Amino acid sequence: MRYVALYAAPTSLLSRSPPPSVSVSPTSNSPNITTQHSMLGSVILALFLPSAGMSAVFIVYICLLWYFTHTDSDSTLPVKAVAEKGLSASELDRLPKVTGKELASGTDCAVCLDEIESEQPARQVPGCNHGFHLQCVDTWLSKHSFCPLCRAKLDPHLLNAFDSTC
Repeated sequence: MRYVALYAAPTSLLSRSPPPSVSVSPTSNSPNITTQHSMLGSVILALFLPSAGMSAVFIVYICLLWYFTHTDSDSTLPVKAVAEKGLSASELDRLPKVTGKELASGTDCAVCLDEIESEQPARQVPGCNHGFHLQCVDTWLSKHSFCPLCRAKLDPHLLNAFDSTC
């Protein structure tokens, strides 16, 4: 049992009074058992709930990981279409070659963004008649089968038309 000393303060500082008395009695302010249990329960819940939540997230993650590694991946994943390949070297040779001064539309190369000089070799794309540096457009057309400026598709019948005229 705990004892607390109670002190009675003097009523007036100037009056003569007997010395203060000290009495000892058991304390009535000690916490009871139910308060201790509720505090202990709160501490346990504060520690347990975040741990349980993180465990649940981890278990869901492991289950999803197992599911996606053990399912047939060929049927569930979308298949990207094969990219269209550019022109071959023989098809590039069939395209018309001109000089910079013979270009019909503009003297700026849209591939390298440089000006095409009057004596530089250039290539004119059939159909849209856009002109580019020979090396720039050949590199582009070897990877793509459309005009780098207007995105017009180069049809095989346009390439065959240049073969028949030569």
